[in-house]
Amino acid sequence: MGVLALVLVGAAAASEERPTLEELERELICPTCNTTLAMSSSPIADRMRVFIRSRIAAGDTKSEIKAKLVDEFGEEVLAAPPARGFNVLAWALPMVFAAVAAIALAFLARRWRREEDEPIEPDPSTNGRAPLDPELERRLDEELARFEA
Repeated sequence: MGVLALVLVGAAAASEERPTLEELERELICPTCNTTLAMSSSPIADRMRVFIRSRIAAGDTKSEIKAKLVDEFGEEVLAAPPARGFNVLAWALPMVFAAVAAIALAFLARRWRREEDEPIEPDPSTNGRAPLDPELERRLDEELARFEA
C-alpha cells in the first residue's frame, strides 16, 4: 500500500515539474466555447496551446502555467475549481452525497432483508391458499360447477 502511494506521489510530482500539452489541455477550459482545450478548435484555444507549448519549453511547472492563464482569463479557465475557500464545496459535496446515499442504501437493504427473513404464517382456514374475496370465490364455484356438468 505504501509503495503504491509513493509511486502516485512520484508520478504527480513528475507531472507538475514536466507537464505535457495533452494533460494541460484536459485541465483547462477554452474561454470562448467553454469546453476543454482538448475538444476546442477555436482561435483562442489555438493561441492558448501555443502559449502552453512555449511555457513548457521554457521549463515552467504545471502550476506556473495555470497561474499565468488564470491571471489572463480568470479562474473560469480551470476545468476543476481550486480546492480552497467556497470552492471546497464543489469538492466536498459530491463525496458527502455519495456517503449519505451509501448509508441510506445500506440501511434500506438491511431493512428489506429483515422483512424477507420474517416467516409468513399460512392461515389454517385456507389450507395454505391465499384467501379469496367471497364474491370472487362464489363466481369461481359457479364456473367450476358449469364445467363439471
